Amino acid sequence: MASSNIHVTLQQLEKLKYQARYFSFSEQQPVNSVLSGKNASRLRGRGLNFEELRHYRPGDDIRTVDWKVTQRTGKAHVRVYTEEKERNTYLAIDQRSSMFFGSTGKMKSVIAAEVSALIAWQINASGDRIGAFIFGDSKVKSIPAKRGNVHVSQLLKQLTIQNNELSCEIAEQQQFDSLNTMLSKITALNQHNSLIILISDGYGWDPRTTSYIRTLRQHNEVIACHVYDPLEQDLPRMPQMIVSDGKWQIQFSSQNPKTQRLFREDLQQQLDQYQEFTNKHRIPLININTLEDPVKQLRRALGRVS
Repeated sequence: MASSNIHVTLQQLEKLKYQARYFSFSEQQPVNSVLSGKNASRLRGRGLNFEELRHYRPGDDIRTVDWKVTQRTGKAHVRVYTEEKERNTYLAIDQRSSMFFGSTGKMKSVIAAEVSALIAWQINASGDRIGAFIFGDSKVKSIPAKRGNVHVSQLLKQLTIQNNELSCEIAEQQQFDSLNTMLSKITALNQHNSLIILISDGYGWDPRTTSYIRTLRQHNEVIACHVYDPLEQDLPRMPQMIVSDGKWQIQFSSQNPKTQRLFREDLQQQLDQYQEFTNKHRIPLININTLEDPVKQLRRALGRVS
């Protein structure tokens, strides 16, 4: 497996700037995009900023009348708003030990980093601010939302550093709860009308995770990018197989029909729960595998012919 498939380099992520085209996260989406109205809740438009309170003028929208002020003053007043010209986008990027896995293609952690870079460059090109929460097993790196190529490069540098800290060494104590720690930090920002994109394999998802996502979804747009390796969905038949979750190792025969059945049932249950949650809350779900080019996968998911 090539070194660029195991760990990313800053140069590798910066080059993706020139491929971050033919897809977007704007309100206007192709009909077959996972973000279109028929597949999920429409992306919220920009937020509104209050500008002024003034007297009613002929032609003003009746819905903008401030009835309390009108009643108090005896003259019709309207509240004037202007649309925000930019919004904040936050990437929640999973770089835990569970992401340091890849059967034949790239590591999930590498794919997540590449997808993050593509999205960051696209958001930056659209003129919006981009921030990130990069979470590993035991720490969360917060990067405030800003604009500009220099800022994106700094964000990707931090992502590269955290990505390169991953290794095959067994973690003494994996902290899957870092997923919830990261979500609690985003929730604490008390953001409104922001776009939050979770790029993760979903391991460690629990009721607290669901609660955080629900809270964020109330005032923001949330998109889930589920990163997976095909081996996780189709267990190969081997007489002796050793697998690890980063903390424990087990050895078993995957040729056993019962083992195959239990594996498929357990995996399907996890996928069903994830899909059920995103469907219930109308959260767009983009599935990204470790074998295909992430550029093509993003364009396909967002309705562009790759």
